[in-house]
Amino acid sequence: MKRRKYMIALIIIIVIAVLLIVTNVIIVPQGNNYVVELLGKYQATWNAGIHVKIPILSRVANRVSLKEQVLDTPPQPVITKDNVTMQIDAVVYFHVFDAKLYTYGAQNPVLALENLSATTLRNIIGSLSLDAALVSRDMINAQLTQLLDDATDAWGIKVTRVELKNIMPPEEIRRAMEKEMKAERDKRQTVLEAEGHKQAVITRAEGDRQAMVLAAEGEKLAEIARAEGRAKAILLAKEAEAKGLELMKAAVPIEAVIELRKYDAMVGVANGTAAKIIVPTDVVEPTKKNVIFAETTGLGDITGESVRLDPPAPKDECCEGKSQHKPFDTDDLNA
Repeated sequence: MKRRKYMIALIIIIVIAVLLIVTNVIIVPQGNNYVVELLGKYQATWNAGIHVKIPILSRVANRVSLKEQVLDTPPQPVITKDNVTMQIDAVVYFHVFDAKLYTYGAQNPVLALENLSATTLRNIIGSLSLDAALVSRDMINAQLTQLLDDATDAWGIKVTRVELKNIMPPEEIRRAMEKEMKAERDKRQTVLEAEGHKQAVITRAEGDRQAMVLAAEGEKLAEIARAEGRAKAILLAKEAEAKGLELMKAAVPIEAVIELRKYDAMVGVANGTAAKIIVPTDVVEPTKKNVIFAETTGLGDITGESVRLDPPAPKDECCEGKSQHKPFDTDDLNA
């Protein structure tokens, strides 16, 4: 009977020991830190892995996640420097870098961070006008991130980034801004249209000027070509005439041919209706008797001297031996 009681007591002790071991062996997951207290006082910060705490005397005071977290603050009214009330909400990105400070630095660190971001945002927007606040998002984000990061170091929190989510001016301000934007766009459209018309006129004038320049250049080249053609024609004619003279000189023409050329020139001159030829009397008879000249011009005696039937005139003794000249009748030439 006693032996049975001892066995039961031993089993109970073993079960209690196993329960104590199981309940005091703690596994910390990756990305987390556990803050452990011994008799209500900070003992250690456990990183990822397996740990054993002292039964009854120690406890896990806080389980802290080291992952980056997002705090979405609700829209809040802020007043700008020019007394315009706007609704602004922001998004804060942060993570815990010290579990001990996060546990003992503030009663509720996340709530404290939310309120701190709201008050800091009011201070920053209050120093800016409406237009500056609308166009200075990057500056506001950077300034807000720096201020929150410096203020939360004592809480073991690292603020990595702050973004303004929405900026909502009053309804009447939005309508005025829309009208201003529409007027600005209309002005830009008018300026662009005027600039386009100006460029078109300039381009058209430039094209006309280039066309006139090209036409003048073409006319100049045409005149040069025509002048060169005329000069070349005159040169060729003179060369041909010189070559003909050289050929005539080399052929040693007879005197009859030279006489014929002379008569041809005289015929050309006589063809004029108002032309008159004065021929010396000492060359009239030889010219009239010349067969070539007579055949060419139709003047003079072609068949030679005709036989006169009249008796010869008596000789004048006093005028014997003197030269006698027969007057030249110009009617013969005109015939």
